[in-house]
Amino acid sequence: MATRSTSFLVAFALMVSALFASPPSLDLPAWVGSVGAKSTPPAGPVLSANAFGAVADGTTLATAAIQRAIDTCALRGGGTVTLAPGRYLTGALFVKSGVRLRIDAGVTLVATTDEKAYPLLPTRIGGIEMVWPAALINVYGQHNAEIDGEGAIDGQGPYWWKKFWDLRAAYIPRGLRWAADYDCQRLRLITVWKSQNVTVSRLHLHRSGFWTVQITYSDHVTVDGITIADNFMSEGIKGASTDGVDVDSSRYVLVQHCDIDNNDDDICLKAGRDADGLRVNRPTEYVVIRDNVCRRGGGVVSFGSETAGVIRHVVAYRDVGIGTSEGLRFKSTPTRGGGVEDVLIRDVTLTNVPRPFTFTLDWNPAYSDVKIPDGMKNIPAMWRAVAAPVQPPERGYPFMRDITIANVRVTGARQIMTVSGLPQKPLGAVRWENITAQGTEAGSIRYAHDWTMSGVQFRTSDGKPVKSGHCDRVELPVVSHE
Repeated sequence: MATRSTSFLVAFALMVSALFASPPSLDLPAWVGSVGAKSTPPAGPVLSANAFGAVADGTTLATAAIQRAIDTCALRGGGTVTLAPGRYLTGALFVKSGVRLRIDAGVTLVATTDEKAYPLLPTRIGGIEMVWPAALINVYGQHNAEIDGEGAIDGQGPYWWKKFWDLRAAYIPRGLRWAADYDCQRLRLITVWKSQNVTVSRLHLHRSGFWTVQITYSDHVTVDGITIADNFMSEGIKGASTDGVDVDSSRYVLVQHCDIDNNDDDICLKAGRDADGLRVNRPTEYVVIRDNVCRRGGGVVSFGSETAGVIRHVVAYRDVGIGTSEGLRFKSTPTRGGGVEDVLIRDVTLTNVPRPFTFTLDWNPAYSDVKIPDGMKNIPAMWRAVAAPVQPPERGYPFMRDITIANVRVTGARQIMTVSGLPQKPLGAVRWENITAQGTEAGSIRYAHDWTMSGVQFRTSDGKPVKSGHCDRVELPVVSHE
């Protein structure tokens, strides 16, 4: 997959989108033209990290040399840092304002597994603010920065994945399944934190230890034409939480022309978890996701489960899912708070996606339902933050409303709709237009209201209608026997 060119990917997505004719009522909102980075660093001067001592042998640690090149470039007013072809072993790097780190074809940055090479920094993980190891490449409190090129970044995922699976196996008998994701500090490949006008483009990202690209508390960020691969399994070890692109409480973000294959959400929107997320109260908003191809993974476009700060003003179009476990995925829990609103998804093709449309407000209780076992002493501050109750409990009930899904073609599904709101908080208005879906069964809808359907047709193996319960003013699709 890493050999697929961006031009082929764009042509493929555009060819698929040409099958659709969007009704005039689904014109894109005016703000769509305002997303993404508004500036990029100057092309020159060009500094070679090799001139600062970086050795391309894959075994000599090159962190200090590459960082010296970046820092020198920034002090000179900006420009481009390059590397000669080869493999460079490195720990955390920090790209500065005005600097383009160019990783050209033939160059591979390899993450060291020496965990001391990643300094602990304030960040947010799984919707909770905490101290966590830096990513391999960081844009941390900067502006007008870029990470670009057709080279590769290898996170040496199996090291981090084994660490996680071993810890999780030890935690489950203690009733601490939820804590494993936080206590096992794994490597992210690229993090953009509290930054503006940042571009990440064309790179081939492999074997991330944890999330691959995370954008948090930032605005005007572009992720364009990256390939994410080898995140599902490597060296016989399954990837763990290897999200593709996570947009976390950030604004005016553009994700386009990407090819993603991983073991969790492909492109995911997040806005904080439970009491801590409600305290921070920062939305993810004004996000465009277009012309991407998602292969294996947890969701072509996922909303949540971290919804506390609200996810809103999102447009996704001309995206393709091929064998992804879920397609359009909306998820939260009764303690998350916040919600999802003002979403337009259109012109999407989902092929061999078992569950193309999923909505749940009680997602993954083993991870979401947090309880510190009785009698524990010396409880970490992070555990207390995750376990802090939402008060009053009603504040934790998330909403989902004002969502439009149009011009979607589904083939090879198993259960077309998997939908369940909460008795205390049914799913709100969803508008379905011009949907054709083929699969084994139509599925079910529970606890929802004000759903409209126009031109929605399912063909299933059994021809049975969508099951519905506890619904109010919910129209159902036409289902026929294939």
